[in-house]
Amino acid sequence: MEEVLIVDDDRELCELVAELLSEEGFRVEVSNRSEQGLRRALDGSHSLVVLDVMMPGMNGFEVLRRLRAEGSPVPVLMLTARGEDVDRIVGLEIGADDYLPKPFNPRELVARIHAILRRTRSRGPASHAAAGSAASDRIAVGDVEVDTGTRHVRRAGESVELTNVEYEILVLLLAAAGRVVKREDLVRSALGRELSLFDRSIDMHISHLRKKLGHHVGEVERIKTVRGVGYIYARQAEAGKAEGA
Repeated sequence: MEEVLIVDDDRELCELVAELLSEEGFRVEVSNRSEQGLRRALDGSHSLVVLDVMMPGMNGFEVLRRLRAEGSPVPVLMLTARGEDVDRIVGLEIGADDYLPKPFNPRELVARIHAILRRTRSRGPASHAAAGSAASDRIAVGDVEVDTGTRHVRRAGESVELTNVEYEILVLLLAAAGRVVKREDLVRSALGRELSLFDRSIDMHISHLRKKLGHHVGEVERIKTVRGVGYIYARQAEAGKAEGA
């Protein structure tokens, strides 16, 4: 039985979500104080953390930063104020796996949790067979190399630290280098859910990938937006031509 930790100072909301998750077969632990929640999240006994941004004392961003600074890989779903795009961007940038704006339908939260956990369970070399990497644990395109066995990413020989979702997106794009990957396919594969009308989380993750990997390979745009469709990662041959021109 998997255990979910809820860190939120809204006691009424915590009780509601805990009841729903218990009905879904989860063990649930609730912490209404961020400092206590951080200590519990660091002990490694939870499958996922639901973390509110706005809490007295240490806010959710700082809890997440400390979690990642300590090397904790525990998936984190952040709860943000509705309409606060900055909160969502910051949360995703520092290592959140997904976000949900308040107020929300509790059933949507349960669905997001299931999606993250499905994605987490499927991680590993075997999960990338469908992406074209069954014969090897290594994917290399241009100056980027990914070891899918260790989930280690290098650009021009230097290690690149990616969040879990950024890693999943990168593997999908590299496996399809030179071909368009639809936004809905990225959402389904990397986030474990269907694309909704106003969901911009994939775009934020792509933006972070561009910053970490570099926007261009030579004169070629590394990850190009195909408006209204999705994204395409530059093929090695194209990048090589640009660098040799």
